[in-house]
Amino acid sequence: MADIKDPENTIIITLKDGPVVIELLPAVAPKHSERMKELARAGAYDNVCFHRVIDGFMAQTGDVEHGDMEDGFNIRRAGTGGSDLPDLPAEFSKLPHDRGTIGAARSMNPNSANSQFFINFNDNHFLNGQYTVYGRVISGMEHVDAIVRGEPPMNPDRMISVKVASDE
Repeated sequence: MADIKDPENTIIITLKDGPVVIELLPAVAPKHSERMKELARAGAYDNVCFHRVIDGFMAQTGDVEHGDMEDGFNIRRAGTGGSDLPDLPAEFSKLPHDRGTIGAARSMNPNSANSQFFINFNDNHFLNGQYTVYGRVISGMEHVDAIVRGEPPMNPDRMISVKVASDE
């Protein structure tokens, strides 16, 4: 496991293959960092599937409205919902969308991010300045690389649990 410097701003996502440790960046994107911690503490991300996983691009998850459904119909709807909380304003920065960074998923409206996020498999600099970067994987990227691909995957991988490190 990674050397955790700030447990209050570190997220641990348990995947089928092992833990993924994410360092949040509250100095860069305070509202997005706070939202991820709030939803993690509420257990909202637990058992939520990766509904859009594109090889060489990214793995998207975090639809707490539809992403924990087991039947195929609702998994196809995953990616269309968010949380009960209000959408977040964009917190664009100069941070690049490098491999392992966490970006806020949104609709065409830049101020529509809510609960969904993606983890970049590669450097995706074409996203720079268009999507909020608010964290980075500091350990366990090999587990992210092992997530089943698909849009949606036939049998999607799930976030078994999502916790704030300081709560563990």
